[in-house]
Amino acid sequence: MNSAKPALFGGVALMLLGACSDSASKRVAQAPAAPNQAASAGTPIAVASNTPAPVSDIAPPVLETAPIVASVSSLASPVDTADWTVAPETKTGRRNALLRAEVLLARAHFSPGVIDGQDGGNLKNAISAFELAHDLPVDGGMDEQVWAELAKDTRPALTDYIIAPDDVKGPFLAKIPTDMAELAKLPAVGFTSPAEALAEMFHMDEALLKALNPGVDFSVAGARIVVAALGADKLPATVTRVEVDKTKRQVRAYGGETLLAVYPATVGSTERPAPQGDWAVRTVATNPTYTYDPSRLTFGKAEQGKLTIKAGPNNPVGSTWIDLTKDTYGIHGTPDPRLVGKTASHGCVRLTNWDVRQLSQAVKKGTTVAFVGVEQAHAAKAGAG
Repeated sequence: MNSAKPALFGGVALMLLGACSDSASKRVAQAPAAPNQAASAGTPIAVASNTPAPVSDIAPPVLETAPIVASVSSLASPVDTADWTVAPETKTGRRNALLRAEVLLARAHFSPGVIDGQDGGNLKNAISAFELAHDLPVDGGMDEQVWAELAKDTRPALTDYIIAPDDVKGPFLAKIPTDMAELAKLPAVGFTSPAEALAEMFHMDEALLKALNPGVDFSVAGARIVVAALGADKLPATVTRVEVDKTKRQVRAYGGETLLAVYPATVGSTERPAPQGDWAVRTVATNPTYTYDPSRLTFGKAEQGKLTIKAGPNNPVGSTWIDLTKDTYGIHGTPDPRLVGKTASHGCVRLTNWDVRQLSQAVKKGTTVAFVGVEQAHAAKAGAG
């Protein structure tokens, strides 16, 4: 993830210019699809509504071939046995129940975004989508019916991971500059520490990772740490239709009429709205570079001129770019997953790096991307699309 080279797609370097700018999509569009993604376009399908499918049309989660092994940590067992039907008596007890719920939702492909053991809008939206898809009363709150469905997955919520040499070799940045000119000087926009890299690997908030591993030095290979037990990353089928819901700040992925996954999203703004209607996936780029073009954007210092930001997970468009046939627009990652679904964008669609990676591996050229709903009144966050 720390490579400074631009993404290669069919042997052509992709350099994304100014998130959601005209030049960005035009350059991406000129790159041929990679051989393994040059198959015929996905078949667009009609979905009866802009809501998740009923329970009979929900894809089963992809289970790992090997069972998840419970963590040996004394802090893990209370999480694995946390029960929403028993009211938590302490702050830690409530965090444990929230943490288990987030892991179970993530495994079922109703992503809560960052797993942080906290309540919030993304968790409520994930629960709402889960309720709607399972034909339960929709209120975004955990109750006995929701818990009964989620807890059918009885595998541990936490497991152990041994830090590998590659996890700690870096190089790591002292900090991520906020000034575009300073950001452009970096050879790669990588992680700032092994802890940040490990937190992203397991879709966790860094503060939660550290709380579950008190006293652990994350820079030491061979150290045993407690992490979220995520299950298989791959979706159970190819995505044939993506719905971007601007009202709910949500992306839904369908295979035929089957709901495959739901993700929290940052979608446009009232100042820079996302498009409307049906478009399609044009191509996918991993580890894209990003060119800041002040003539096309409303943030930064115009006098700095056009600047190229190297690839990396903390690049303004994150680690993956799904280019759309609507010029200048794409679905991409973010350097700050905690803000997904909580701020507005400059027109594009932001997901967490892990959610957009999962989606990108399941779409292909021609997959339908439908924008529905209207933007929420939140100011766009500078620095990304």
